[in-house]
Parts: sequence; structure tokens; C-alpha cells
Amino acid sequence: MFCTQCGARLDDSARFCTSCGRPVGIEQPPNASPPNASPPRRLRRIIAQKKIAGICAGFAEYFDTDITLMRVIWVALLLLPPQLGLIAYIVCWVVLPKG
Repeated sequence: MFCTQCGARLDDSARFCTSCGRPVGIEQPPNASPPNASPPRRLRRIIAQKKIAGICAGFAEYFDTDITLMRVIWVALLLLPPQLGLIAYIVCWVVLPKG
């Protein structure tokens, strides 16, 4: 028996390759993720929890924080002098998909 990864010769009773350490006898797709891996999080607007556009709810879900804390952060950004918070909120409102 040979390793499908590195081509090393193996015993018939081997469960792992002695050269590369890869499991033997189990074919895995090259880009397969582990079965317990969670799907990647996506930044989106959450309309069900919205006050204005759902931006704060989406950011709170993405960063796994409290929605009230995220709203306070956005208000603090709104109060910064060059109005970066307002511009960023409007851009997020236009760009982020509804979820």
C-alpha cells in the first residue's frame, strides 16, 4: 500500500503514513473542512432587530457583542468631529445585504 499524499510505501495494517502523518484509507477532498467547523460569519443587516436600518444588529452579531453596546459605539462614532460615524453608517446601509 502507498500513501496518496507523499507516495511512501506503507504496511497494509497502517492507519497513518510514517512520512507525512496523513490518515490512510480515508479519501478526503482537498478543500474539505472539518465536520464540526462552523460556517463563516457574514456581515449583514438584520431587519428583524432594526431601529433604523439594522446596521448595529448586524455588527453586534458579527462581532458577537451586545446590541446595546454596539449602538453606543455607533453613537460615539457619530459624535466624532468629521462625522465619520454618519458616513460609515450610510455606506453600510447601502452596501450591506439584508439578512
